[in-house]
Amino acid sequence: MPIQWFPGHMHSTKKAIAERMPDIDVVIEMLDARVPGSSANPLLAELTAGKPALKLLNKQDLADPEWTSAWLAHYNGLPGTRAIALDASGAPGAARQLVAACRELAPLRGGMVKPLRVMICGIPNVGKSTLINTLVGQRMAKTGDEPGITKDEQKIALASDCYLFDTPGMMWPRITVEQSGYLLAASGSIGRNAYDEEEVALELLAHARLRYADRLQVRYKLGDLHGATGETLLADIARKRGGLLGGGRLNLQKAGEITLTDFRSGAWGRITLETPAEFAAWCSEGQTREAARVARKAALLASGKPRPQRGGEA
Repeated sequence: MPIQWFPGHMHSTKKAIAERMPDIDVVIEMLDARVPGSSANPLLAELTAGKPALKLLNKQDLADPEWTSAWLAHYNGLPGTRAIALDASGAPGAARQLVAACRELAPLRGGMVKPLRVMICGIPNVGKSTLINTLVGQRMAKTGDEPGITKDEQKIALASDCYLFDTPGMMWPRITVEQSGYLLAASGSIGRNAYDEEEVALELLAHARLRYADRLQVRYKLGDLHGATGETLLADIARKRGGLLGGGRLNLQKAGEITLTDFRSGAWGRITLETPAEFAAWCSEGQTREAARVARKAALLASGKPRPQRGGEA
């Protein structure tokens, strides 16, 4: 079942961003370099339409350098957009780099009369608070492994004439790209109560095997993975990592937890789970499915028939 997660407090975040936007010169969107397309918020794109954009591909130390370069080229090819890759937890000179990029995007702003006003946004647990603490050199924003730590807007001076407005992490009301839901859950950007770890681990392994089968072989001491599926891989991980129950049964839930922990910690090495072309194809498929869902819903309403109960297809 597709993963959805949009807690109530995110409605207020959406409203706050919309209200602040007229006064903002540049919008920084922080992305996860392992899933740069899936971690880009389409709702934010609507709210910030027409504003110069700086895309920060965070956690580059965990992502495949080759595909990070491809994603940077993709975003830098968009009008009014700059893209930079970084590791928020240890980015020397990050403040200077960000301010310089923002000044390029808004060259008519700057100085004490017209200070540069920048807003930083992103999905939960993408590393905004860690970056802000790095920028200001002190523990100013709360950080943690769970999404949704930051709840209030903050204003930070990056330079004498450059102000950064931080916002809480925000998802979008409906994830129409099914693959993105699983990959965001795998990366830790979706609340734990919104997904099943075994199911997400299966999807993660199926994606990772396509380009990184050798990493999985080394990590879990596996044989040839030709023809392997997410199911067979998760079962092998359960056998190799102590996921055995009485009677030889496999503890796939434990294997799923191990799989997600290993991916998030970088134990598999530097991995990117989507390419620009793959993500574009997923978006096209998602748009087709969403259009069909909306059409079914409209037809159902027009017929006067009762809508299915929660969990139904419509």
